[in-house]
Amino acid sequence: MLHKSVLLKKSIDMIQPESGKVYLDLTFGGGGHSLEILKRSDPDGVVIAFDKDEDAIARANGSLKKDYPDRFFIVKSDYSQCVNVLRDMKIDGVDGVIMDLGISSFQVEDEKRGFSFLKDGPLDMRMDRDNPLSAYEIVNRWKEDEIYTIIKSYAEERFARRIAKSIVTHRAKKAIKTTKELADIVIDAVPSHFYKKIHPATKTFQAIRIAVNSELENLEKGLKSAIELLKKDGKICVISFHSLEDRIVKHTFRFYKDKGFLMLLNKKPIYADEDEISENIRARSAKMRCAVKLN
Repeated sequence: MLHKSVLLKKSIDMIQPESGKVYLDLTFGGGGHSLEILKRSDPDGVVIAFDKDEDAIARANGSLKKDYPDRFFIVKSDYSQCVNVLRDMKIDGVDGVIMDLGISSFQVEDEKRGFSFLKDGPLDMRMDRDNPLSAYEIVNRWKEDEIYTIIKSYAEERFARRIAKSIVTHRAKKAIKTTKELADIVIDAVPSHFYKKIHPATKTFQAIRIAVNSELENLEKGLKSAIELLKKDGKICVISFHSLEDRIVKHTFRFYKDKGFLMLLNKKPIYADEDEISENIRARSAKMRCAVKLN
């Protein structure tokens, strides 16, 4: 399976990697952005990549670390901790940051990870397997109101109450253990004619994944940390895949712009073109916002 990084050329063109500078890839995933930065910053550019997923770390150590042993470093950590990690590495600033939010193709395609309703697997959805909270815990242990709140807040699902109630009703009979079981419960709980363009379980799975991995909270903290680490004239590009993420990026960039710390490089989001979307369907919902550090 080949992972295709979304908006790869457009994001790297924005960052403009140069030899002798240091760059952060805060969401390593399949490694496409890290690799392109390393190529364009030859011969001395350095990339420090972050990921919570042990499989992503293994891929990085098996490929980029071997090919670029002195220029590429991979860290197992949530990107919200990037300031502390770089401080420990004695690095006080970076020249560019890339954040490609969401899940990688590797995670989606591995049914054992439980991210996709299209593949039957255990209810997991943890990006970091050391995380004690899994999708199984949320679906089978949380109260109905708590499940309703995350589905309504994180997915803006109009039928959140019906879905939460149905989950609680089904688990009273037996534990909900697999992605197929959960998807079938959601399908039965919502009117099918409202979901002609997406699978009825799409939003519910998105909301549970976000809750399991504290994605929105970590994004807010990680964005602020990344901006703090940027040197003057350093650039940051963030690729998001749903409205809640994009809203956080937009408001955070605007806050630092109003404070005089950032200049926006694009007032409106940058989207993938039709050629990229035809080759990579994930690009259809991608939005990219970029900024440069002023102070």
